[in-house]
Order: sequence, then structure tokens, then C-alpha cells
Amino acid sequence: MTQYLLSVWSAEGDVEPTAEQIAQMYADVDSFNQRVKEAGAWVFGGGLHPAHTATVVDGTAGDLITTDGPFAEAKEQLGGFWIIEAADLDAALAWARDGSFACQGKVEVRPFQDM
Repeated sequence: MTQYLLSVWSAEGDVEPTAEQIAQMYADVDSFNQRVKEAGAWVFGGGLHPAHTATVVDGTAGDLITTDGPFAEAKEQLGGFWIIEAADLDAALAWARDGSFACQGKVEVRPFQDM
């Protein structure tokens, strides 16, 4: 089984959901998470706080530099993710489809490298 990262993305300017839509989204994601677990595909998952809460730690220049804010100054931001195990890309894409419907967001699928 290969592990895949299913990452949920949003972009500045996306329409903000209402409180009712958010409540439905949470219920749908909880249901999706339960189905992934029952199928034995669940490895890990979680939602992230907004990008402005991020901190970047950089030790590449010898001295450690710590800066507030996200690494990438981009319009698109990672909002959450699942790590799943799937037999192949088609199976991972099927989970991503269901996850996208559940969270009402775009989901990117990337396989992990073999270690």
C-alpha cells in the first residue's frame, strides 16, 4: 500500500461559508473521516489554523532565523490534510473526491516517496 497526502487548499478571495455551512461541513468531514477509518485507509489527518499563525524556522545559513508568517507568500493556502493508505492512485483519487465533497474544498493528491 502506498501512502498519499490529500491536502485541502483554499485561496484568498474564496467566498466565506456561513456558520450553517461550516457546521454541515464539519459533520460531513467527520462522516468522511469515519468512513476512511472503517476502510482501514486512515493514517492521520487534521485541520490547520490560518496561515498567519505559522512560524518559519530557517537553519540553512548557519544561524537560526525564525520569522512569523507562512513560508510562501501565496494566495493559495493549505487548510488541512489527510494521510491515507491506498492500493493505487485511482483509489486515492476516489478518497480525494469524497473528501473534496465533504470539506467543500479543492484536494490535491500526492504519493509519498518509498522510504
